[in-house]
Amino acid sequence: MPRPEGRILLVEDEAGLVMTLGDRLRSEGYAFDHSAEGTGGFVKARDGQWDLVILDVMLPGKNGYDICRELRASGSKVPILMLTARGLVYDRVMGLKLGADDYLCKPFEMSELLARIEALLRRQPIQNAGLARTTAEASAAAEDPTSRGRVIYEGFVINFTRGLVERDGAEYPLSAQEYKLLAWLTGHPGVILSRERLLKAVWGYDSSVTSRTVDVHIAWLRSKLGDSGPAPRRIVTIRGLGYRFDP
Repeated sequence: MPRPEGRILLVEDEAGLVMTLGDRLRSEGYAFDHSAEGTGGFVKARDGQWDLVILDVMLPGKNGYDICRELRASGSKVPILMLTARGLVYDRVMGLKLGADDYLCKPFEMSELLARIEALLRRQPIQNAGLARTTAEASAAAEDPTSRGRVIYEGFVINFTRGLVERDGAEYPLSAQEYKLLAWLTGHPGVILSRERLLKAVWGYDSSVTSRTVDVHIAWLRSKLGDSGPAPRRIVTIRGLGYRFDP
């Protein structure tokens, strides 16, 4: 069953890549469509209701840079991921300056693409059934983590509806404070959150808790996520500043 926030358009002329990506994205629950040339791809991206557009740069008819530029000029705010074999810094900067949200160079690992897709879809209010949520709906979703349902990451799933982590065929229930803390961390991907901010958001500066409480709960979360190695890569410690969740 397609995810409600998972309408993805791929504009790519490499048939083998289209088939591979299409099969994988559908298996992950995304609704997938594609266009093999730039002019038609631009029209489909502009007129359709998409949650994410993945653009190749080198395309027949209209290149990815032009599609990106014209989409932004038309007022479209759909997240755009540039996907190309061109890896020069100038090319990456050009795509981002034209309005792309992320850039991935070929060849790439499928797991990295999926992680970037997840991150882009979480980064802004989700479109449901092709219609943008209102600001009030987006705020309500942020305040009520259960509305996120099951969020899939590489190696584990956070089930906000049931309050647990699914990993390696097992379920790891979250305590109330672990749940709130994880909801805050994942709700601010890539953002450094200080211990003081987390204490206020999760514990409300209760007199019985200290910054050490945050550290202990982070350690418990890392264990449940399978992220407790010598160098955790999901919940990262930023020395002297706090913690950052990397999708």
